Amino acid sequence: MVPMPNLLRSALAALLLFFAPVASAMSDVTFERGQLAVETTAGGTITIDVEWALTAEQRARGLMERPPLPDRTGMLFDFGDTRMVTMWMANTPSSLDMIFIDETGRIVRIAERTTPLSESIVSSGEPVRYALEIRGGHAAELGLDTSARLVLPLDLPK
Repeated sequence: MVPMPNLLRSALAALLLFFAPVASAMSDVTFERGQLAVETTAGGTITIDVEWALTAEQRARGLMERPPLPDRTGMLFDFGDTRMVTMWMANTPSSLDMIFIDETGRIVRIAERTTPLSESIVSSGEPVRYALEIRGGHAAELGLDTSARLVLPLDLPK
């Protein structure tokens, strides 16, 4: 029989070996970049430079461990179909505005100034296709609200 301390050491070593490739793979996730536009009810159009989070790996990585976003930049998550979406801020050191958008481009909810590094769940509140993350407080600065509409690009990267 193996003494308990050796068993614990072996289990810890096995866990480290198991999770090391996952952590390495997460740091290797890359994103294509592009632009999208948001039409406000005042008739204006706001252009935002985004990274596209289209795959499960990209969506899982998101903006974790990133410095604060500059103005008019963000990440657009495409979930591939319309569904209830939940997100969190674990490993994300900066506050974000999470803008939940349906398949027509209508903004259905804005979770403003989310709490950095929080594991609290942020829900879309209703089924959506997309989520746009921008710097915390920036949605209000840009005049975005639930009457605004994302102009969906016809050529999202695949």
